[in-house]
Amino acid sequence: QVQLVGSGGGLVQAGGSLRLSCAAFGSVSSINAMGWYRQAPRKQRELVATISSGGTTNYADSVKGRFTISRDNAKNMVYLQMNSLKHEDTAVYYCGADRVVGNATLLDYWSQGTQVTVSS
Repeated sequence: QVQLVGSGGGLVQAGGSLRLSCAAFGSVSSINAMGWYRQAPRKQRELVATISSGGTTNYADSVKGRFTISRDNAKNMVYLQMNSLKHEDTAVYYCGADRVVGNATLLDYWSQGTQVTVSS
């Protein structure tokens, strides 16, 4: 079992920056890719950015050039540096991790949400 603990959310003005952190505990050797997801009010949860165990990154188009995901495998941490924040980035952010089971990749580890509010 894996536990993810996210932190770093808050209130920031548009154009500002925040850094989210996520720590993984437990059976971390089972973790494959890690990432950040967000859910705004009345919207579905969406991918923000992911990073593989080898460091390959993937970003939603809406955050490319503004957000940077990084990972410290030695510390079992993943980070999301968010710059040039916009009001539409306001959401609850979740750290997620997936694992490979046979031929399937299961995204079933989640942190508690951390609120990011960007005032316009």
